[in-house]
Amino acid sequence: MYGIILAGGSGTRLHPLTKVMSKQLLPVYDKPMIYYPLSTLMMAGIREILIISTKECLPLFNKLLGNGEKLGLSINYAEQLNPDGLAQAFIIGKKFIGNDNVAMILGDNIFSGNGFSKILNRITERKNGATIFAYQVVDPERYGIVSFNKDKKVISIEEKPINPKSNYAIPGLYFYDNDVINFAESLKPSKRGELEISDLNLIYLDQKKLHVEVLDRGFVWLDTGTNESLHQASSYIETVEKRQGIRISCIEEIAYNLGYISDDQLLKIGKSMESSDYGKYLIDIVNG
Repeated sequence: MYGIILAGGSGTRLHPLTKVMSKQLLPVYDKPMIYYPLSTLMMAGIREILIISTKECLPLFNKLLGNGEKLGLSINYAEQLNPDGLAQAFIIGKKFIGNDNVAMILGDNIFSGNGFSKILNRITERKNGATIFAYQVVDPERYGIVSFNKDKKVISIEEKPINPKSNYAIPGLYFYDNDVINFAESLKPSKRGELEISDLNLIYLDQKKLHVEVLDRGFVWLDTGTNESLHQASSYIETVEKRQGIRISCIEEIAYNLGYISDDQLLKIGKSMESSDYGKYLIDIVNG
């Protein structure tokens, strides 16, 4: 399975000054925001990754992550000329995906929870259909919304409805079979002028090939698209890391635990930043 990170421009809900760079290069407490979606794909066992962003931001991502070799990954880059909708990512990434299945995560989404990697690995074993997630929120009008009947079967999907039928938002993490390319190419722009991811999911729903995983209260999903949510995410990461002595979404640690890099490779990375607590943490992992 291949993975796509859609890391667009600054996002209009953040301070205008962030328009000079991708918000995914902003720090969320102790690491760049892009580390969080990248770590999610890694926990799903995905090593072939395409980062889609703007012409201005791609060199910055490339400088930060390179070709992914130091993490045991293969990272490629592609430009999104205009923000024409999330579903456009599968058209841009058509050649990259080839004949394989694909997962896509938005560059400003953070997931955390015990056992999440097991859920991700179970999903990647599905060969057909699509899998999305549902997460209860207090402001559903901001998101794509999924509604269920009394038997917990999906009955509708709406994109940022004025009067939501449920409080279950669809987080920015999606898994699709290879049909997603043809489906994306068949979409017509919505009233917003975008190729909507909700319309893509509706195709799978109509074909009875849509799976929905409900994330319970043991999981945390953060969409850092506003100044407030960006601050909340940083506070959450800081609290957990300082209390437990672990690092959330530490991509070097994940690569090491998955066997993608060796003791020597992790130690080299750690020593390259040993003046920081982050680097010392990586060195401590090698030293047990």
